[in-house]
Amino acid sequence: MEKLLIINPGSTSTKIAVYEDEQPIFLENISHRSDEIGNFSGIADQYEFRKNIIYATLEEKGISVDSLTGIVARGGLLPPIETGAYEVNEDMVWMLRNRPVYQHASNLAAIIAHAIASERRIPAYIYDGVTVDEMEPVLKITGLPECERKSMAHNLNLHAAGMRYAKENGKHYKDCKLIIAHLGGGFSVSLHTKGKIADVISDGEGAFTPERSGGLPLYQVVELMGSGKYDSETFLHKLKNKSGLLAHLGVNDCRKVEQMIAGGDEKARLVYEAMAINTAKNIGAVATVAGGDIEAVILTGGIAYSEMFTRMVSDRVEFIAPVLVYPGENEMQSLALGGLRVLRGEEKAKVFTIPS
Repeated sequence: MEKLLIINPGSTSTKIAVYEDEQPIFLENISHRSDEIGNFSGIADQYEFRKNIIYATLEEKGISVDSLTGIVARGGLLPPIETGAYEVNEDMVWMLRNRPVYQHASNLAAIIAHAIASERRIPAYIYDGVTVDEMEPVLKITGLPECERKSMAHNLNLHAAGMRYAKENGKHYKDCKLIIAHLGGGFSVSLHTKGKIADVISDGEGAFTPERSGGLPLYQVVELMGSGKYDSETFLHKLKNKSGLLAHLGVNDCRKVEQMIAGGDEKARLVYEAMAINTAKNIGAVATVAGGDIEAVILTGGIAYSEMFTRMVSDRVEFIAPVLVYPGENEMQSLALGGLRVLRGEEKAKVFTIPS
């Protein structure tokens, strides 16, 4: 039997779980007040704070650290990696401490996992990190050489949904050709073929979301930036946190939007439908990369619980392939199952090295 500690730090919370094989012993999502996080000058400075929370939670739940057989951590913002598992090693820890692609709380996951695992001589892994990049070079080219398309997506849930589809249909994931859309705070639409996430439309270029702007008319963006109304940091915050449904309707909760629609709010209906149409257009765009040869379209993520929204999307893409709905983000379970596959010898963990 394997007993796995799962570590998943977010910007305002730390998710912790312990699994015995496939069964969770506990799952805990600990929220952090803004004044707690605000006391730290940078992400790296939160290391002891987050690690102590993990130890305290294990003690509270009556779990001995010595009883663990492995640790699986959320993959931080490393240079481009492949799907699957990577051993947490010194190179990875150095990169996340000193040269991450971006600063984010997820960078602490592997660092903390390495510290706990090293003391107890048990293995630690990351699985399906945010920076998985398996896109073909031809799909990265844009009209401006200085701006290359990047593969940054909700890879943990996207890959897990693909693996689930394959298992439920008696297939190998590498033999499936799927379009999978993650619908949450951010959206990612992805093409899965030959065992790889071959293309991704992220929320920086795709549909707008509950809080994010998605792709915008470029010339208008340039005019806004040149107007003097925003500096680059303020504008980027607006695009990522103050746009989408929130900017149009004043709320970022799809359940509240649907209540507004039920109450006869026509603007809410129009904006909600626009978000669905944008999502459907991205699914159609990704289908062209595969020449339309798709066996299923899968909608996943938190918003996939909405029958109204998934119907708005699926009505427009069912001509491509049958549409399946796998609601929920399933991050902790996906990390646990990935770690189990490695420990059971069903997958082999890759080794991260610092790029030259």
